[in-house]
Amino acid sequence: MKIATFNVNGVNGRLPRLLEWLEEARPDVACLQELKTSDATFPEAAIRDAGYGVLWHGQKGFNGVAVLARGTDPIESRRGLPGDAADTQSRYLEAVVDGVVIASLYLPNGNPQPGPKFDYKLAWMERLIEHAATLRDCGAPVVLAGDYNVVPTDAVADIYSTRSWKKDALLQPESRAAFERLQAQGWTDALRALHPDAPLYTFWDYLRQRWQRDAGLRIDHLMLNAPARERLQAAGVDKAVRGREKASDHAPAWVVIS
Repeated sequence: MKIATFNVNGVNGRLPRLLEWLEEARPDVACLQELKTSDATFPEAAIRDAGYGVLWHGQKGFNGVAVLARGTDPIESRRGLPGDAADTQSRYLEAVVDGVVIASLYLPNGNPQPGPKFDYKLAWMERLIEHAATLRDCGAPVVLAGDYNVVPTDAVADIYSTRSWKKDALLQPESRAAFERLQAQGWTDALRALHPDAPLYTFWDYLRQRWQRDAGLRIDHLMLNAPARERLQAAGVDKAVRGREKASDHAPAWVVIS
């Protein structure tokens, strides 16, 4: 089973690129983030015509997540991250596909920091850690896939250079510490597990020729519990997708589990 995560940065505006990638890569499951569309304007028909069943959790102009499954309908198990009834942002959608529990998640960016947006990011991460603990030992393979908005380390394998990012929420010690505590629960960073030293950037800002300079960041992650880790066969990034016309500023990342 090939499971991918892709921040599409506007599903309607980037729909040709999304459909193109689905046809080429043929993931069995695709987790999308940053749909930037309401539930009513999500392009369900186009995605179903491409051969995918789909669940989505939209929000007009912002956020939004989806789970696509090739040739079948994903079974929804949770809509929205638990722990804060007042949180109305569409950032978490969880489904079951062929016995695998898969979450599409879009963590808050957190900028500017310090401030309310960074506080919300950290609180959201705490809620994710708490919920992940309930999924870790559920007895099924679990994949937490999405845009985590965290660069795990300063190593060139995770970021081209930290010089212009030192004050960014993606690199703050608090963000990284929360990501590390998630891993310490027993979750495996699949890309890094199979490619311990290679640069595997998933995001290149539109500014300052960062794509052309390969000035990227690794912020899209697929985290696996122990049963999923035991089945891990391959992982990678479809980097070329980022270089296409009217592309998202992210590239899809993926894993293959038996």
